[in-house]
Amino acid sequence: MNEWKKTGCVLCAQNCGLEVQIENNTITKVRGDRDNPRSKGYVCRKGLNIAFHQHHDQRLQVPLKRKGNDFEEISWDQAANEIAEKLNAIVKQYGPRSLAYMGGGGQGCHFEAAFGLTLLRSLGSRYHYNAIAQELTGQFWAHGRATGKQYKFTIPDEEHADMLVGIGWNGMVSHQMPRAPLVLKEFSKNPDKLLVIIDPRKSETAQVADIHLAIRPGTDALLTRAMIAIVLREGWTDDEYLQQHVSGFNEIKNWFTDFDPEKAVALCGLEYETVREVCRQLRIRKACYHPDLGVYMNRHSTLTSYLEIILFTITGNFCVSGGNVIPGYLMPICGHSDERSEKTWRTVETDFPALCGLFPPNVLPEEILSMKDDRIRAVLCSQSNPLRSFADTTAYEEAFSRLDLLVVNELAMTETARLAHYVLPSRSGYESYDATFFGWTFPEVYFQFRHPVVEPEGQQLEISEIFTRIADKAGIIPDIPDSLFTAAKKDTLSFGMELMNFMKENPKTMPLVPFIIAQTLGKEFGSVNKAWLWGMLMTAPKEFRKNAERAGFTKGPLMGEEIFQAIINNPGGLWIGKMDPDDNFSALSTEDKKVNLYIPEMESWIQELDPETEQANLEEAAREYPFILSSGRHTPMVANTLMRNPDWNKGRRACTCIMNPGDAATHGFRDGQMVRVVTEAGSVEVELEVTGETREGYVMIPHGFGLDYNDSVYGVNANRLTKNTHRDRLAATPYHRYVPCRVEAL
Repeated sequence: MNEWKKTGCVLCAQNCGLEVQIENNTITKVRGDRDNPRSKGYVCRKGLNIAFHQHHDQRLQVPLKRKGNDFEEISWDQAANEIAEKLNAIVKQYGPRSLAYMGGGGQGCHFEAAFGLTLLRSLGSRYHYNAIAQELTGQFWAHGRATGKQYKFTIPDEEHADMLVGIGWNGMVSHQMPRAPLVLKEFSKNPDKLLVIIDPRKSETAQVADIHLAIRPGTDALLTRAMIAIVLREGWTDDEYLQQHVSGFNEIKNWFTDFDPEKAVALCGLEYETVREVCRQLRIRKACYHPDLGVYMNRHSTLTSYLEIILFTITGNFCVSGGNVIPGYLMPICGHSDERSEKTWRTVETDFPALCGLFPPNVLPEEILSMKDDRIRAVLCSQSNPLRSFADTTAYEEAFSRLDLLVVNELAMTETARLAHYVLPSRSGYESYDATFFGWTFPEVYFQFRHPVVEPEGQQLEISEIFTRIADKAGIIPDIPDSLFTAAKKDTLSFGMELMNFMKENPKTMPLVPFIIAQTLGKEFGSVNKAWLWGMLMTAPKEFRKNAERAGFTKGPLMGEEIFQAIINNPGGLWIGKMDPDDNFSALSTEDKKVNLYIPEMESWIQELDPETEQANLEEAAREYPFILSSGRHTPMVANTLMRNPDWNKGRRACTCIMNPGDAATHGFRDGQMVRVVTEAGSVEVELEVTGETREGYVMIPHGFGLDYNDSVYGVNANRLTKNTHRDRLAATPYHRYVPCRVEAL
């Protein structure tokens, strides 16, 4: 009998609930899980095709070690021994700054992060490179100044809003909120609600919007400064709200008064009266905003994020129902690190600080290729394929070829794995217990801990266990008393008491708790990840416990056990907490418990942002490169690099460069012909698709293609066109949505 098992999608950050049917250890059918409290049965075509992610010809089966230009099979014991020995030798000779960890989750499996970071820090390093720092650290940094902590960013409370502003976001395709297409259609059809989309392209989302501001590429920051100026000029600030809940407004308002919004809006390619009306609606409605990669990967990225916070705060839409709110969580998706502190590490060659505790992938090639003695020489790379996922493939190829040690934990023999010294096979999101911390709902706190639905067909391990084995061979894990092993065999309550006693007697071992739990409770559970879930819940912060109590869990010392059992008993996901919907300000971590708007370091950047300077900068790029490329167009056929088998898109026109018909006519191009797209970083040859969905001068290529599968490359690698040095000045996030280019006929 083929039973349906509950699980979740691991192909995007929404992690929609799924039900899968298994036959002969193979996923044969997939449907949306109607019982899932967050996605409620919704699923897109990526989720329906997870079998192509799980089952394909490039799945890794055994540990591999480089031998010349090929690999040889080795045992897990040999792999862990040799890697541990090399890590210790490199750190001893060159110091802890020679080591970096790249990974920590991806789209579906975040539990490895605790173990990768514990290994990294035990060896003395703080260099954690993560995809979040490829996109979101500028946004999180700006929120950190406003809310007090960088992990206390806001999300749109669309359920209680009557106005939703999407900025550089194509939610009909890329989602980025639960059931996004359904939410957007409801906004579009409801006469009492207003959907505004700011996007150069007439995207699928812009097509259903009430107002589409078809902004000139790269001018988002200028437009946002103009909108703030309009609100101030027209007197549309919420003065009572500002008085009660905001500090720093008086220090910043003069940044916008001596400014010409009409001229700025014109440079953005928009009609002033339409923009003015949007500003008026922000004041009279419950309005929230949803930025996405069109902001995070564009010119002035961090500045734009800061200006958006100002705009929605002065109109009274920050930390309030229907506005943008701080969500609850079991575990924050990132940390907090103050770049002003001398204790915060910076990169050696490029001098970028950690933001949210993370370093930007854009600078890693320069850090490896540096001539300094303490350059990065060893990289532990997990669930990350930087040779296709991050900017400047050419720079990464050169850098990774110079490493003394590259260890890759992966599902498949990726482009990055082919350069590794050791390739270690990891279990997939469907072969292991695992979860993400992308819950991001309000006021409820959502969590799903997926159970294995198929058995691994090789020697694959949870990455958490891989790191534990390396740590053990490296001599990092302390001696564990027999009493802990014995208690683990009894029950979790006995184990918890024994662990607490051990920690009291050996306080220096506290940072190594993930490894201690892995070696004891993890062996009894048959899963390091499952054991660490228990460990997290035993030490959950007070803020989460308050939310859990609001959701009906029993206050007291046994709350963690109760929540653990509830999570294990509900593999389809559940609500594990609830925030106070009427007091989001209590979630602020600022000293005055107010939204802090004044960031003095941003003043000079804002003052640079005037129509004349922006016009000159935009024209300079156009002299050599007449088009602007968006490298990373979202389509229903895009799944980052997680779908290696191209058959999931068989018969579809999945990887093309789209161009406006006016541009095609001007340059003599036709639909379907092959063209060469040339940028500062490189060039690719790609099929041209002529469509009115993009504006003149703006071409787009999807990401997640150019994968080498069974000796055949499908589509083009858009990151061959992106330059890693073309990046935000504060967060170093790449300008993927603003890449000057030429398009040439072949």
